[in-house]
Amino acid sequence: MMLWLVPLVPLLLAPALYLSGRRLGRSGLVTLAASGLLVTLAMAGLVEAAGGASRYAWSETLTLGLAMSPVGRVAALLVPLIALPVVIYAGAGNGARLLALLVAFVGAMELLILADDLLTLLIAWELIGACSWALISHRWEKPHVPRDATTAFLVTRFGDLGLYIAAGAVFAGSGGFGYSDLAQLQGGFKHVAVAGLLLAAAAKSAQVPFSAWLFAAMSGPVPVSALLHAATLVSAGLYLIARLEPALSDVAWFAPVTIAIGLATALAGGIVAACQDHAKKLLAASTSAQYGLMWVAVGAGFPGVALLYFVAHAFMKAGLFLSAGEAERQAGTFDLTHMRLGRRLPGVAVMALVLSLALAGVAPLGAAWAKEQVVAAAYHQAVVLALLVSLAGGLSALYATRFQRLAFGRPAHSVTPGLPEPPGPAVPETLALGALVAGTLLLSVLWWPDLHRSVADSLAFSLPPVHAWLLVVSLLLVAAGIAIGIWMTRPGQTLPARLEARRPMAAQWFGLPAATAALAGWTSALGYRLARFDDEVVDAGLRATARAGEWLAQLGAGRGEWLGESLPGSLTRLSEWGGRWARQAQSGQTHHYYTGIAVGCVVILLLLWIGALL
Repeated sequence: MMLWLVPLVPLLLAPALYLSGRRLGRSGLVTLAASGLLVTLAMAGLVEAAGGASRYAWSETLTLGLAMSPVGRVAALLVPLIALPVVIYAGAGNGARLLALLVAFVGAMELLILADDLLTLLIAWELIGACSWALISHRWEKPHVPRDATTAFLVTRFGDLGLYIAAGAVFAGSGGFGYSDLAQLQGGFKHVAVAGLLLAAAAKSAQVPFSAWLFAAMSGPVPVSALLHAATLVSAGLYLIARLEPALSDVAWFAPVTIAIGLATALAGGIVAACQDHAKKLLAASTSAQYGLMWVAVGAGFPGVALLYFVAHAFMKAGLFLSAGEAERQAGTFDLTHMRLGRRLPGVAVMALVLSLALAGVAPLGAAWAKEQVVAAAYHQAVVLALLVSLAGGLSALYATRFQRLAFGRPAHSVTPGLPEPPGPAVPETLALGALVAGTLLLSVLWWPDLHRSVADSLAFSLPPVHAWLLVVSLLLVAAGIAIGIWMTRPGQTLPARLEARRPMAAQWFGLPAATAALAGWTSALGYRLARFDDEVVDAGLRATARAGEWLAQLGAGRGEWLGESLPGSLTRLSEWGGRWARQAQSGQTHHYYTGIAVGCVVILLLLWIGALL
């Protein structure tokens, strides 16, 4: 029962928050939401210590199951831990609806993390999809927001079909939905299930070719972007393949396909982020790229490395989105070319610097250690792969430097005195951002060998050996990325004409948004046609059956009386007439009977003679 309370606490708290909005006031709402998340965190900690599993029998063959896995032990604690400062930040300028949806988002993600079968996973998967759509479309009064929310929802919805296909394949091949059933699956059903799970995970984690939907998702408020990228929707795909990696890796093509998807996304996303001038879209592209590196680690056979990088990424990415929100409030835009707010927001600039250095992979921050573990995991597969991952790390340093210098660098010219400036961040916002920075700094202890070995042992994970020469190459590429980022962001600096001409297209995912919109349109059109088919064919058949039944009922009402009463009476009269005729033939005189026999014989002989003539 304790396991079920972890997702149920935030899921039940969400409607209470929404309904209590006017009575509690803003501070009361934030206090209630934060208290609920703290309870969720405490419950997750108790469950993590106790372990175990829980089952709810839906029927004799279908059950909903929760269990605490090694991957889930970390993720179940991380989600409310990241959500807590995000909710505190959101409470400073938003109402009950947003806070309720954020808390519900946490509950849905906890259900996904603890799910121990594909049926429970499907329920959680649908919940996080619905929550994400509602959160992205929170400011629905803006004309483009509902369209963007629908685009993000439909693209990920297309990937969701893979999860349904996988669940169907597992059930068809084993008769159950459990993760253990997936592990025991054989033959074609196993290949279909793995392909479906990869499709669903790639769409949720914004991997190529689904990456561009994250740009549409940027229409949501800043706290939504922070939680969505750091610990909920986008992380769901990564969590899925990391959780099921032992079962998925039995299929020979799983590892190379996963590595190829992750590496392509890491490199392409790095280029997009390096060319992007919109603060939130730069961070969104970097999210795709960073999750791509985690996919490489899973494909290389080290899901524990991906998990630890996920933890480091969650703290720094949530903090970077919150800092971008503060920058937008001061500048009035997310356009990085109109920011350079280091003098206006010195405190935020310092905190953002720590987070940007973590994103860049600068030692001794914990994110840098986790990234080097990904490089080492890639080396376990091939040297070339490790070098390409190091190159993706260099791109991370480049776009992290661009973000920091353009958003929080010092302006080329002093601000004109006397102009009114928007107020700085409120105390709760500063505390929320500071908590995420503190978490980022605290993870630096992962460089301590005894500690990271202890963490790996406690979670039953293996870590790849790190080679000194590869570490040097990786750090040199990080330094090169920082240097190029500084050069690109010098006041008045422009790229060579040929590169500048291609930059706008690269910044927009090389045309992928158009393909994404087309996919969303195709998915919507397909849904519309299927709905029409359901109405005009399936429902038409049901309506025809109903009309036929009604006609038969009317026929029975109109003709049934005749069949039930008139027909028996007619048969009775016919029997009486036959009886009278038969009685007339019974005269009792023998010569009458002989005459009848003679006439009958003559008739028979005539019939035989006529037949012979014909």
